[in-house]
Amino acid sequence: MDEGAVRAEDVALSIPAWSLVDHVRPWHRDPETIVMHHGVGACQEIWGGWLPALMDRYRILRFDMRGHGSTGPAAGLTMDSLADDLFAVMDAAGVERAHLVGESIGGTIALTAALRAPQRFRTLTVSNGAHLGASIESVSNWRRIIETRGMAGWSAHMMAGRFHPGVLSPDEWHWFETQQATACPDTVLALLAALVGADLVDRLAGLKPPLLLLHPDGSPFIPVPVMADFHARVPGSRLHVFGHAKHGLPFSHAAECARLLREFLEGR
Repeated sequence: MDEGAVRAEDVALSIPAWSLVDHVRPWHRDPETIVMHHGVGACQEIWGGWLPALMDRYRILRFDMRGHGSTGPAAGLTMDSLADDLFAVMDAAGVERAHLVGESIGGTIALTAALRAPQRFRTLTVSNGAHLGASIESVSNWRRIIETRGMAGWSAHMMAGRFHPGVLSPDEWHWFETQQATACPDTVLALLAALVGADLVDRLAGLKPPLLLLHPDGSPFIPVPVMADFHARVPGSRLHVFGHAKHGLPFSHAAECARLLREFLEGR
């Protein structure tokens, strides 16, 4: 299926809107699938810059997390319910086993899913995501900003934490800031609460899928030592820290991230 739209029965079952890109070259038999999970304020389109380096060999499954893009909000969000959404999307797309990539809270959700059902994932890649929610910094003022300045004000505030000046074109900057402002405010705050309460530290020793960690050197939310601790707790994991990068790493450095992911997948 090429850029498959979410099916009517999926809407009825409240499965997040998803799309599957399948441009795998015909000589690659039984192609593997990469599932991509975005973070707070983003949408499935942020992964577009990764596709050129991957889609000749891998099918790409993306979806909109609840309260983002074309997927409506939901109450009572937890890490486990968000992982349930990930499994539901995979099931709806007919993907039994995949390479899993998650960024920011999407990385924490991906980690939760991989710990719950390791048999469903060939590898796990976490970009600018944390294994311990209490380590997340500079987020205590989100509610006040949203209440006083609205989602447009929150999005403008977030851009400084995501990107260095000049790293994006003006059109890219405008698109990201504009779409980020469309996120459901109640869902954003619910996701933040779920993330801050997450603690997967004691379970990391049991992580089965091979792990790649991608991290910026300048995220105001997750300092490099947090990711270094994540790396140290998972024997055999790989960590790559990007210079001159912030929390929008998967968007601002898409080509470099995709290249490292492909090298990781093909070098297993």
